[in-house]
Amino acid sequence: MTHPKSPFYDRPDLEPSAGELALEDRSALRRVAGLSTELADVSEVEYRQLRLERVVLVGVWTEGSAADNQASMSELAALAETAGSQVLEGLIQRRDRPDPSTYIGSGKAAELREVVLATGADTVICDGELSPAQLTALEKAVKVKVIDRTALILDIFAQHATSREGKAQVSLAQMEYMLPRLRGWGESMSRQAGGRAGGSGGGVGLRGPGETKIETDRRRIRERMAKLRREIKDMKQARDTQRSRRLHSDVPSIAIVGYTNAGKSSLLNALTGAGVLVQDALFATLEPTTRRAELTDGRPAVLTDTVGFVRHLPTQLVEAFRSTLEEVVDADLLVHVVDGSDANPMAQINAVRQVISEVIADHDGSPPAELLVVNKVDAASDLTLAKLRHGLPGAVFVSACTGEGIEDLRRRMTELAAPTDTAVDVVIPYDRGDLVARLHAGGRVQQEEHSADGTRIRARVPVALAASLREFAAR
Repeated sequence: MTHPKSPFYDRPDLEPSAGELALEDRSALRRVAGLSTELADVSEVEYRQLRLERVVLVGVWTEGSAADNQASMSELAALAETAGSQVLEGLIQRRDRPDPSTYIGSGKAAELREVVLATGADTVICDGELSPAQLTALEKAVKVKVIDRTALILDIFAQHATSREGKAQVSLAQMEYMLPRLRGWGESMSRQAGGRAGGSGGGVGLRGPGETKIETDRRRIRERMAKLRREIKDMKQARDTQRSRRLHSDVPSIAIVGYTNAGKSSLLNALTGAGVLVQDALFATLEPTTRRAELTDGRPAVLTDTVGFVRHLPTQLVEAFRSTLEEVVDADLLVHVVDGSDANPMAQINAVRQVISEVIADHDGSPPAELLVVNKVDAASDLTLAKLRHGLPGAVFVSACTGEGIEDLRRRMTELAAPTDTAVDVVIPYDRGDLVARLHAGGRVQQEEHSADGTRIRARVPVALAASLREFAAR
């Protein structure tokens, strides 16, 4: 570990050069300051009642700045606390790439074991997705349960899913994650038991369907996954029907998107008085909530609060929640909410835009207009807000908590949701490729599929173009 007299001990904000650190120090486990969970005014009896898992976080710094890696570890700590854990320690190791065997190397794994013993931790959480072999090897080295970032996020989703569709989506994502890891999960019952190896009770990374599927074989899990996919497809058809009605009503559809815990639900409440659950926790909202609102010109609009995003969102969740994320594809306007009090808001913006672009690309659609909204201005410093105003000149600055800037936001939403186009659902004959090209060039294609009669396209197009397509309206 880094020597206590080193200027970099407990100072992750200092970025040492290669000349300042000896080679062995460069790859040492370094503490990440400020990650420990605060449990002030909690008695020993109350603590035992809370039954929080005691966790040590560990990450591998392969690229990016010290600030980027600090932010990633801080986010991992917030995820762990949301899942119901007490964070005891956070450690980062600088290396070119994660060790293929134990993620941090056998020597550092032995050091991590000493940290586990010294802190009394019963779980290690790694800031990355580990292979089944890495999980097994690291768990054997540290002799407590080891989970990775993906399992942690899946656990939080399992806790927060409330609707039938949400639970089915989370179950499918957990099984997709677990299927290639059956050998590792079966060798040690600690994952099923939770806490220390051979302990009892559930635990972070283990809630939901993962608890009872450890002893099943791959065939049964695949059968269950196939059934879940069919159920999700059926529920998607019902959701598509509801969306289709909204799209053809010419009422502007506005999707509220953003990083998890950026204040999307609070903003929906401020705009509509919806009374949606607001909680200072990551992924408090999993199912989209749709409410009607009135724009400043008196027109009605439909606002939808969507699931939050996060750095390195597990691919299993993106796939499972694709039907939910389609709310983004069909929207006329994206209200992209950013946490103005976050240490790195630009990283949040980039993470959200990346996932949205992937979802839109999968549907061969065009991106809706985007309105950036910097929320929580009441909790951000003047210097931070000045930097954001300079870097995001078109953004609206609001506080959903105090109401500051909400009316300005309504005006901007009214401007951007102006009725310049209309929805069409047409079947274009195959010999009219020119019309298909016009739809793509002049409209926003939301869905395209091929049938025996021609190319069926759902899109939003200028009113003039829609008039020329009336004879091709889908029956």
